[in-house]
Amino acid sequence: MASAYVAKESAVEAGTIPDPVLRSIGFLAFFDRFATPPMLIVLATVTELTLAQAVQLVAAYSLFYALGQPLWGLLSDRFGRLAVLRLALAGAAVGAVTSTLFMAYLPLLVVRSFTGFMFGALYPTLLTLLGDTRKGTDRARGLSDLQIYSSLGATLATLGAGAIATFVDWRLVFGLPALGAAAILVALTRVEAPPAVRGRFRLRRAFTRAVVGLYAIALLEGTVLLGALTYIVPALQHAGVGIGLAGLLATGYAVGVIAGARAMKALVHRFSRTRLICAGGAVLALACGISMLWPVPAVVTVTATLIGVANAVMHSSMQGWATDVAPQARATTVSLFAASLFLGGSLGNFATATLAEAGSYAAIFGFGLLASVVLTIAATIGHAAWTRRHANRATPR
Repeated sequence: MASAYVAKESAVEAGTIPDPVLRSIGFLAFFDRFATPPMLIVLATVTELTLAQAVQLVAAYSLFYALGQPLWGLLSDRFGRLAVLRLALAGAAVGAVTSTLFMAYLPLLVVRSFTGFMFGALYPTLLTLLGDTRKGTDRARGLSDLQIYSSLGATLATLGAGAIATFVDWRLVFGLPALGAAAILVALTRVEAPPAVRGRFRLRRAFTRAVVGLYAIALLEGTVLLGALTYIVPALQHAGVGIGLAGLLATGYAVGVIAGARAMKALVHRFSRTRLICAGGAVLALACGISMLWPVPAVVTVTATLIGVANAVMHSSMQGWATDVAPQARATTVSLFAASLFLGGSLGNFATATLAEAGSYAAIFGFGLLASVVLTIAATIGHAAWTRRHANRATPR
C-alpha cells in the first residue's frame, strides 16, 4: 500500500517539474563532478596541496557522494523526490561557495566531501523519476537524453575548468555550481509539492540476492569507469600537452557519450540489454588497453572518447537494470546502485593516487583493463541470469 502511494506521489512530482529543469539538474551535477580532475595539477601548484592530495579531493568527493546515496534513497521514498532535490540543491550551493574559502588540504577535503555528499542526491533522483514515469524503450530513450545533457555538463567542465583555474582563478570553478544550484532552486519554487506520504518501508526488497549482486557489479564498474576517467587530463599533461589543449582533448569523452547516446536510441530496439552491456564493456576494455600500451596524447584522447561510448552503451543499460530490479523500492535501490558506483570510483582513485604521483599512467590504465574484463564478464552473465529469472516469474504457470 505504501509503495502505491509513493508511486502516485512520484508521478505527480514528475509531471509538475519541467523537463528543462530536470535536464539542468543533470547538467549541473555532472559539471561539478567533472570540474576538479582537469585542474588537479593547477591545485597542486597554486594551493598547499600535493598532486596526490589533489587526487584525494576527487576521491573524497566520490566517496561521500557514494555514502550519502542510501540516505537520499530512503528520504526520497519517504518524503518525495522534490523535497530531496530542494534540500540537496541548497546544500550543494553552500558546499560550492565554501569550497572557495580554503587553500589547505584538510579544510578543502572536508568541504569537498560535504559538497559531494549533497550533489550525490541529484542524478539518482532523476533516474528514479524516469523509472517512476517511463517504461521499456521510452525509459531507455529518456536515459539517453539525460546522458546527453549531463555529458554537456561534463564537456564544459572538462573543457573549461583547467583553463579557468589556470588563467582566472581556481575558486571560480568551485563557485559556478553554486550559481547554478541557486537558479534551479528559484525555478523549483514555482513547483508545488504534493503532501508527503508516510508509510512502512520494506527494505528487504532492496537487498535481495539479485539486487546485492547488482551493487557489487556497480562497485567494480565505478572502479574502472570513473577511476580511469579521472586521469585523462593529468595523463595528457604528463605526456606534454598544455592544460588548455588537454581539456579540449579530454572532451572526447563527451563526444563519445553524445554519439553513443544517440546510437542507443536505435540500438535498444535491435539488441537486448544483456548484449548492450557486453558490447559496452568490450569498448571499455579496449579504451583502457590502448592507453596501457601507448600512453601518448593521441591514444589517450581516443581512450577518453571510447570511455564516453562505453558510458552511453554499458552504463545506461546498467542504469536501466537498476530501475527495473526492485520497483517496489526503486529510489532506495537506484541510490544504493549509485552509491556502489561512486564508492568504486573513490576506491579506485585512492588505490592509484600514488601511481599518478609517480606519473605511472600506463599502469593505471592497465589496472583499468583488468577490472573492465572482469566487469564485462560479471555484468553480462549477471544480467542474463536475472533476465531469465524475471521472465520465468512473469510467465503464467
